[in-house]
Amino acid sequence: MALLCFSHLAFSCDDPIAVERFYTKHFGFRRARVYSPGPDQVVQIERGPVAIELFRATEARPCPAVGGAGPAYPGYRHMAFLVDDLDAKIAAMGPDARITLGPVDMSQFIPGMRVAWIADPEGNIIELNQGYVNEDTPPPPPA
Repeated sequence: MALLCFSHLAFSCDDPIAVERFYTKHFGFRRARVYSPGPDQVVQIERGPVAIELFRATEARPCPAVGGAGPAYPGYRHMAFLVDDLDAKIAAMGPDARITLGPVDMSQFIPGMRVAWIADPEGNIIELNQGYVNEDTPPPPPA
């Protein structure tokens, strides 16, 4: 069996360049590829093993943008970035840090964890997480 690995997230955007600038400025992404499969270009940006592919939207959003930690219905909820200092990251982002929820102290679940959720220029929700660590021995899934 061939090894499978994560490749990328794909976003449809009203303004792909504004989204590219946001992730480049605040999260260290860089332009990795541009191609034109039709009238509009597609831009792939990367940071380490994480890639985001940006397409120009060709249809209107079917429902209002959500806030908080993202939608609670089935589907994509948010993506998360680990940060060393949540308050410093939010301050460094200035007005680009459109907070939708938080900061929230989550230390009752994971000691030292604090989280805030922000919206990117298109309203996609991003979690900024300080202090998350995996469990050494998580419980198995239910049978």
